[in-house]
Amino acid sequence: MIKVATSILSADYIKLGEEIRSVESADYLHFDVMDGVFVPNLSIGIPVLESVRKFTKMTLDVHLMITSPSRLIKAFANAGADIIVFHVEAETHENICTSIDMIHALGKKAGLSIKPATKVSALEPYIDNLDIALIMTVEPGYGGQAFIPETLPKISQLRDLITERKSNCEIQVDGGINLETASLCISAGANVLVAGSDIFGKADRAARIAQLRNEALRS
Repeated sequence: MIKVATSILSADYIKLGEEIRSVESADYLHFDVMDGVFVPNLSIGIPVLESVRKFTKMTLDVHLMITSPSRLIKAFANAGADIIVFHVEAETHENICTSIDMIHALGKKAGLSIKPATKVSALEPYIDNLDIALIMTVEPGYGGQAFIPETLPKISQLRDLITERKSNCEIQVDGGINLETASLCISAGANVLVAGSDIFGKADRAARIAQLRNEALRS
């Protein structure tokens, strides 16, 4: 089953409530957290997440693009995250293991992400304990970037690893996702599509979400 996660990084924050309402047919609401250190940009954090949690019952998929994410796992879980994804490049092996266990202990789903240049093998030690593995298909930090085709083999490699390990881990892709690139990613093995500008740039957002899901039928 193909799922769509709508990234509010591309939303109009002046009317964020209205923007969220317009994408409620998506499976997840994707919430990007950036610290200006791990990635060269700043974005929203815990107070906004708390407000969004009160506003919607959507599944909140929180992507932490921050240094030392283990120190804030509990805070984001308590603020309302349903899924917490952090970067393998941002933590030590020990802290990654501890953080995954903490996320699960708090009743949330745990995910790890890799940047485009990071090898899929970096995820291998953790794959049996992950609910989601996120492959960035652009350099993390900014919305609206062009899809990097060289990331497609990583999706296939990850799908092979998950199949080999008989894992239920989902494969999420994030960056430059539109109808064309969604089809490529699904064919490679992804099943969760993060899209921001491609959805919020459309007048009928629900129709676009449905179109992205339906790419699975053509892939």
